[in-house]
Amino acid sequence: MSGPAVGPGKALADDAATSAAIVTPSYSGDFERCRLLCESMDRFVTGHSRHVLLVAGHDLARFRALESARRTVVDERDLLPSWLHAVRDPTSLFRRHAWLSTRLAPLRGWHVQQLRRIAIAEKLPEASLVYCDSDVVFLRPFDCGAFWRGDALRLYRRDGALSAMRGTDHMNWSINAGYALGLPPAQQSTHDYITTLIAWRRDAVLGMIARIEAEHGRHWVEAIAINRQFSECILYGRYADEVLGGAGHFHDDRELCRVYWSGPGLDEAGMRDFIAGMESFQVAVGIQSFTGTNLDPVRKLLDRA
Repeated sequence: MSGPAVGPGKALADDAATSAAIVTPSYSGDFERCRLLCESMDRFVTGHSRHVLLVAGHDLARFRALESARRTVVDERDLLPSWLHAVRDPTSLFRRHAWLSTRLAPLRGWHVQQLRRIAIAEKLPEASLVYCDSDVVFLRPFDCGAFWRGDALRLYRRDGALSAMRGTDHMNWSINAGYALGLPPAQQSTHDYITTLIAWRRDAVLGMIARIEAEHGRHWVEAIAINRQFSECILYGRYADEVLGGAGHFHDDRELCRVYWSGPGLDEAGMRDFIAGMESFQVAVGIQSFTGTNLDPVRKLLDRA
């Protein structure tokens, strides 16, 4: 059964002080991984009212197969401005897409996935948005209510982690986040906010959007993506800490998902060893698709979990 449609200006029902929607941006290359994520969520994850998959228009039909009573697929064309268009990219022999407009240099899929994560806040009423990548598999029970401590939401932050990353993408992302938010150039953060399986306050995301548009006098997508090096996690983290002064949040540096970022593809024995290394507080693993790890060992271990 298909979930409710989301169109321009239309919000989904269900609102409560600590309600949660899980949000997953994905694309056709990760479809089977996304299917596995959905299966693991249905088995292990509670405390959320819906799971929303954010995809490009050209991937919409394929991802409809994953819809259910509480899982909805949302077309990015219902989220992003009409002046941003996905087209086949000739530089990739038309295998990939680029997002073109008259306002920005061409954007790639990883740019647009980040923008979707911000844009969905304008369509969903839940108090918290839990972001989970499509290459994640839950292996232990998890309740989304764990992100809340009273009326404060967990904000992942590694204090001072950027101090050792000067000249890297991370530092550039932080600098550009400060620009987008209209923070003084001299006010630089050394904190890292990037990890897998995080939550944002919806009201804070809406406030962040409003601030960016007020600071730049243009659509927030244009203001963020004018600098093509950006991180939505660092942007939100700096807004929560430096604009809101941490109001409505508490900090935690524990990574709830153990991620295999790089290296050779894992076989079943390698996957078992990787899972055995999970911390007691970790509830999921993330296996980056570009490692070439076959999904069969992951699926077998999920079946036995």
